[in-house]
Amino acid sequence: MAQGYRDFAQFLSEHFDCKMQKIAVNAGFTCPNRDGSKGRGGCTYCNNQTFNPAYCTPSQSITDQLEEGKRFFGKKYPDMRYLAYYQAYTNTHGDIDRIMEMYREALSVDKVDGIIIGTRPDCMPDELLTQLAELHKSHWIMIEYGAETAHNNTLDFINRCHSWEDTTDAVMRTHNAGIPCGLHLILGLPGEDESMILDTIKQVSRLPLDTIKLHQLQLVRGTRMAKDIEDGLYNVTHFSVEEYISLCCKVIQLTSPSIAIERFVSQSPDNLLISPRWGLKNYEFTNLLNNAIKKLGVKQGELLNS
Repeated sequence: MAQGYRDFAQFLSEHFDCKMQKIAVNAGFTCPNRDGSKGRGGCTYCNNQTFNPAYCTPSQSITDQLEEGKRFFGKKYPDMRYLAYYQAYTNTHGDIDRIMEMYREALSVDKVDGIIIGTRPDCMPDELLTQLAELHKSHWIMIEYGAETAHNNTLDFINRCHSWEDTTDAVMRTHNAGIPCGLHLILGLPGEDESMILDTIKQVSRLPLDTIKLHQLQLVRGTRMAKDIEDGLYNVTHFSVEEYISLCCKVIQLTSPSIAIERFVSQSPDNLLISPRWGLKNYEFTNLLNNAIKKLGVKQGELLNS
C-alpha cells in the first residue's frame, strides 16, 4: 500500500501474482460525441494526442501495437506480464461482434493476461456487457468509465453529452456483472470549486468501484476549451503544485478505503500543454504528494463519514 492510500499496484497484486504493465492500444474507435451519435465536436477539453504513445496508432494492428509495447517495457523488465489498455476514444462504440474480436485479438498475444477497456458510461449496452462477463470467466477484464464529475451542469458545459445518472447506472450494471470497474475523474473543471470537487468524491465513494483515476484539468492546444479561455469567455482554476497537493490530500481522506487510487496527475506533451506547467514529471509530483501525506498523517477514507 502507498503511504496513506490504497494504490493501483496493490489492487493489481490482488488479481495477479507478478508485476503487470499496461500497454495502451488504439483500435481505431471513434467517439459518439464526435460522430454525431451523441454530439459533435467532442468534449471541450479533449485532444486525444495527449495520451497516445508513439507506437499506439490505428494504422498498426492490435497485435503489432502490443508487441511493440512489450519490446519497449521488456528491455527493463524481461519477466513483465501485460494488460492491453484500450484507451483512445470510446472502445465499446460500434458493432459488438467486431468489438469482441478486437478484445480477443489482444488476449491471444503472448504475455497479455487481461484487458482494460476505456469507454463512456452511456456506451455499455447490456448485450456487450453480457459477453464481457462471459469472457471474464476465462480472462481478466476491467472496464474504466470516463465520468469526469458528478455534476450534471458541468457535464453539460464541457459537452460530455452524458449524465452522472448514466455513470451510476453503468457502474451498477458492471458491478452486478462481476467485472472490475473504475472511474476517470478530472479535478478543476470549469465552474467547479473545491467543495464541488469533494462532493464528487463523496458520491463516487458510495459506488461499488474498484479504482479511480484522477488528474488535474489541463489546458491543451487545439481544444475548444483553450480557445474559449483565450477569447475570455470564462476561466478555470490554475492550481499551484502546493494547492493541488492539498486538494489531493482531501480527496484521499474522502475516498472509500475499498477503492484503489490509480493516479493523481497526468502530463500532456510539452508542445501541446498550455497550463498548468509545473515542470514536474508525474513521479516527481507523486513523491511530493507522498511526502505531504506522510507529514500530515493523511489516511484514506478517514473523513468519509464525518
